[in-house]
Amino acid sequence: MAPLEPHKRTRSPTACSHRKELIFRNLERPPVWVVQVQQNMRRIFALISGALLCLAVALTLEAAPGGDVIVIYNSALPESKAVADHYRQARGVPANQVFGFKLSTGGEMSRAEYRDLLQRPLVQALTNAGLARFGAWSVPTTNGEPARTERRMVQAGFRYAVVCYGVPWRIKPDPGLYEREMDTLRPEMRRNEAAVDSELACLPVCERPYPLVGPLSNPLYTSTNAASLHPTNGILMVARLDGPTPEIARTLVDKALAAERDGLWGRVYIDQRGPVPPGLRLGEEWLRGAAEICHQLGLETVVDTNEAVFAAEFPLSHVAFYAGWYREHVTGALAQPKVEFMPGAFAYHLHSFSGANLHSATQQWVGPLLARGATITMGSVDEPYLGGTPDLATFAARLIFHGFSFGEAAYASQNALSWQTTVVGDPLYRPFGRRPQDLHRDLEARGNPLVAWSHLRLMNLNLARQVPPAEVVSYLEGLALTRTNAVLLEKLGDLYAAQGKPASAAHAYAQALQYGPSPQQRVRLSLGLAERLIPLDRQAEAFTVLEDLLKQCPDYPAPAAIQRQLLALAKQLGRAEEAAQYEQALGISASTSSTNQNHAH
Repeated sequence: MAPLEPHKRTRSPTACSHRKELIFRNLERPPVWVVQVQQNMRRIFALISGALLCLAVALTLEAAPGGDVIVIYNSALPESKAVADHYRQARGVPANQVFGFKLSTGGEMSRAEYRDLLQRPLVQALTNAGLARFGAWSVPTTNGEPARTERRMVQAGFRYAVVCYGVPWRIKPDPGLYEREMDTLRPEMRRNEAAVDSELACLPVCERPYPLVGPLSNPLYTSTNAASLHPTNGILMVARLDGPTPEIARTLVDKALAAERDGLWGRVYIDQRGPVPPGLRLGEEWLRGAAEICHQLGLETVVDTNEAVFAAEFPLSHVAFYAGWYREHVTGALAQPKVEFMPGAFAYHLHSFSGANLHSATQQWVGPLLARGATITMGSVDEPYLGGTPDLATFAARLIFHGFSFGEAAYASQNALSWQTTVVGDPLYRPFGRRPQDLHRDLEARGNPLVAWSHLRLMNLNLARQVPPAEVVSYLEGLALTRTNAVLLEKLGDLYAAQGKPASAAHAYAQALQYGPSPQQRVRLSLGLAERLIPLDRQAEAFTVLEDLLKQCPDYPAPAAIQRQLLALAKQLGRAEEAAQYEQALGISASTSSTNQNHAH
């Protein structure tokens, strides 16, 4: 497997260049997209105002209508048509915008199959249906290049394409294909394999034609204008409903609709790697930027900077947004049989081959994340090199702050097309399109317990704006919902702990455990409660809390760690019988225990 690192590229001098351009920058200076991300972050933070703190953001964006979508399925596979039909009904897509083509039934297709069985028939079908028209497009003089006329899509009655389960996700390399542009590329970039999604994204310019070797520069990378992401501007936003099973693929739109109705709530988990070699700093920069954006926008954000991924025993509760890197196959907390993904959750793991097999629930990352409940994700079907992967900071900003749809955020965050990224999920899904105050009132009116997360976001926004924690504590203490809600009680405990009030923190955590925490939240609360009880000389209570944790969470993946704590507490409390039980469970002989005690004295 090739190392995940950026290579030298040069940026296209014009958005509509005929030739492929090297888009990776020299490592000695910040790549242009890093500068753009940093500038975007500064602009985002400057725009966070008191109005946002009062949940009064004037968002009026709504989910795009089904008429903005064309749906593509594999007519050779009944399951593919079933997914297409389900999506069409769920989103109200007109029947004449659903197209079936007889394709290979595996994960790959050849260049010839893509061209002859999918691309050309699709263009013909769109033209016949009156949904698209190709014509002459004038390109003015830019950066010293002469004006020219090229053929491209000049009219389109849609913005998105949904590719359904059963359509191959990778175009195999064609070793017999030679293009003169190959001579301008570095050897490792002289490749013509690609993700089907990424190639279809170039459908509006397929009659230019453009070279197939290497990546094509995305002229709308980092765009803040959602409407600009349109076929008449050279880009079709393509996403797929896919996963290890047809059922998983079908439910992606169902979970998206649920989150549009109730909001995408939960916690953000960003798994960085800490210090990395210069060639990998771009990945850390993107992840760090995404974490800071989520934090500044009021989402409960957890950042890990250890090189290892979140361990299996790490309590990932209420996952709304996960991003990490760099392991080849799903592992750690995300590999557990059950992951607490919230409806609508985004999950992404940056790896060169994270999307190599979308139908596996155990290999790589895209399939396993979908199998465990993620609603939207992205991945690489083949080696993209780091600079050719999605920019996570831009993605987070567009999705959360600008209220873009998933499709808009996904394509605004990619600097390369005709390359290796596959986008999985409903592209119309717009989790942050509703005005926050309207959503809050709606949740309250329906008695939906998710309203607690809306209160939590308000508090986090104030904390991010340096409002004194005491004021936020006062708000929480005065909120009737806090007294019976595990999410708000845990936050209250965290704030007490930050104020140096361990007894109050312990009380809040103990209360939270009584009001239906999720399984992973229960783990975190129990461990946190025990940790705070011990310095208060309340070892007996800590012992009970940890014992209850093992009883109520029998699938906890690291029971030995808790058993060792229980053994130590049992000895401190003089509970010989319990100590013996935990010694036996840990495989510790009596002689070893006696020796350890003598050494301790």
